[in-house]
Amino acid sequence: MTFANAATLGVVPGKRDELVAHLTRRSDTLSQIGCLAYEVGVSDDDLDTVFVVEFWESAEAHQASLALPEVQASIAAARPFLSGAFGGLRFNVVGSPLRD
Repeated sequence: MTFANAATLGVVPGKRDELVAHLTRRSDTLSQIGCLAYEVGVSDDDLDTVFVVEFWESAEAHQASLALPEVQASIAAARPFLSGAFGGLRFNVVGSPLRD
């Protein structure tokens, strides 16, 4: 069963583009550890928020990824851009009309 994590990340004013650049750097590690998709988005209506939608092979794969040194380093590098306002939701995907 696929696991989804959809998050909103509050950004320090003026740092959105820097956070987006950081979050969209190529990472072959993510696909190797069970990440099926990692999409980053923005809205012109909210300049201090970045949206991230992740799909993982499982909740366990997502949780295990957080312990990896490369992922921890990426999180640490992103912290200066974050305001501390976070939101979102997590859920298990049960189906889609786009695939069998």
